[in-house]
Amino acid sequence: MRELVLDTETTGFEPGEGHRIVEIGVVELVNLMPTGRTYHQYINPNRPMPPEAFAVHGLGDDFLRDQPLFDAIVDAFLTFVGDARLVIHNASFDMKFLNAELGWANRPLLPPEQAFDTLTLARKKFPGAPASLDALCRRFGIDNSERTKHGALLDSEILAEVYLELLGGQQPDFALSNDPYEMGAGGKAAPLPRRPVPLPPRLTEEERAAHAAFVAGLGDAPVWGRYAKAGRG
Repeated sequence: MRELVLDTETTGFEPGEGHRIVEIGVVELVNLMPTGRTYHQYINPNRPMPPEAFAVHGLGDDFLRDQPLFDAIVDAFLTFVGDARLVIHNASFDMKFLNAELGWANRPLLPPEQAFDTLTLARKKFPGAPASLDALCRRFGIDNSERTKHGALLDSEILAEVYLELLGGQQPDFALSNDPYEMGAGGKAAPLPRRPVPLPPRLTEEERAAHAAFVAGLGDAPVWGRYAKAGRG
């Protein structure tokens, strides 16, 4: 499965008040493994940078003046994104800005269901605890010492680590999956080889009978009964 961990930096909080995106950073994951592919773009907002926003990310007018407008990069951005799931911390914020920019550029909007919000996941997993990116880095022991200011690509790289920890610290190399693809050379998905003849069952009839007797002694409607009905028992 292809996922894109995404972050943006902006001139403010509301696109309806004329605020714009000034940076997009994206890290690609396939089957929860970083592929090494990223998307990173600074963007000229075509408006002055408010001092309070500059204090957050350090992207000023002199630097952004020489960057392309969103209209100039929108097609490359959409090509990179495709239909991949977007993993975003506080997804509603970034999605409203992305869709505002896409609307101004006369491009199709990103559907809300394409985004997965790690902030919502963190709050469900750790109710009542701080759920900012910095707080989650402290919880999981992730080094974010280079994050002296917000930066879209750096924050996406950090969020990718946080995301895997929120999923349980999975090591994808050892994860069991129904996905028929795994990572191949160069970060590309490659089909897994399949056995020409399935392995024969290893359970003896005596073992099956013993298991059935054990399940029967578990009381009414045991969970194992669902598997037996599905023919997996």
